[in-house]
Amino acid sequence: MHLPLQWKYRKSCLTSLLAVALSLSAGIAVGQDKASSTSQSQQKSGSGAKKSAETPAKSAPKSSTTAKKPEAKNTKAKSAANSSKQAAAKTAAAKAAPVAKVTSYGAVRSHVVYVQDLSSSAVLYSRNDDVPRPIASITKLMTAIVIVDSKLPLSDVIEVTQDDVDTVKHSRSRLAVGTKLTRAEMLHLALMSSENRAANALGRTYPGGLPAFVAAMNAKAQEIGMSRSQFVEPTGLSSDNVATPSDLVKLLQASASREAIHRYTTDQEHEVKFKSGRTTLFRNTNMLVANRDWDIRVSKTGYINEAGQCLVMVARINNRDTAIVLLNAEGKSTRIGDAIRIRQLVQRKELASAPDTVL
Repeated sequence: MHLPLQWKYRKSCLTSLLAVALSLSAGIAVGQDKASSTSQSQQKSGSGAKKSAETPAKSAPKSSTTAKKPEAKNTKAKSAANSSKQAAAKTAAAKAAPVAKVTSYGAVRSHVVYVQDLSSSAVLYSRNDDVPRPIASITKLMTAIVIVDSKLPLSDVIEVTQDDVDTVKHSRSRLAVGTKLTRAEMLHLALMSSENRAANALGRTYPGGLPAFVAAMNAKAQEIGMSRSQFVEPTGLSSDNVATPSDLVKLLQASASREAIHRYTTDQEHEVKFKSGRTTLFRNTNMLVANRDWDIRVSKTGYINEAGQCLVMVARINNRDTAIVLLNAEGKSTRIGDAIRIRQLVQRKELASAPDTVL
């Protein structure tokens, strides 16, 4: 069918209008998309800006820390340098200081101290050793030497009498008047347990009595080189029995060389059976002889007020005989503690040949 020209014109116009409308609709959609994209981009940009603004605020401390790092490094370097200098100074001081002066004066408390290496005769330590002093029952070592060297029969029986009772210091004894023991047992108890009545009985029954015995003691002292010593009786109860520490080392050496004295002074205990049937256990006055860590060759303790607590002995330390003389200590525990401390110092080789070293 053929439409009139007028209708053809209208159809053409409608078609053109429809195309324009569609074009406008598409343009609006594209614009909206662009706007949305732009808005999102702005939001992201704004968020990034905020983050960028926050970042410097957070990085500010980092910047500060970074600035301090060189200073810390410099401090560490200075500290390391100071430590190195201090270590070098300590090393130099340790090399320069005498080995024997590493301890304090209070470590060994006895008033008189004398330590000697008997193998080399080197005096390892000495303090207040320059004058003769009361030696208390250390006297009994000389009593024993005179008895042993006299060759008097050790099996002879000796009786304790009233003459053996101490009327000067009034010391106690476990040997009652009338007790009868062999000379060997009297010697044993005098050395191990420091029995005064036993020591006096040994001197009293010596040929010529006590005067002859005292003379023999002083003669023996001169014989073994104790030139600054004096004896007036055999027990040590008199403060007139005196000797220097160096003389006492000679007394220790002479005592250690006599087997009976070595054996009796280092015996831990001895049981005595009396004729009445009663038995009494006597113990050593030096508790160190019972210590297996010690190798003691000869030992003797002593005490009177004028001498204080005393201990002398020869001990094997570092495979060498060492003489230890301790006089005028304030208590029994002090002299024992001092002996232990000295042994430790010798073992660690902290005592050298240096008289008057400060301990």
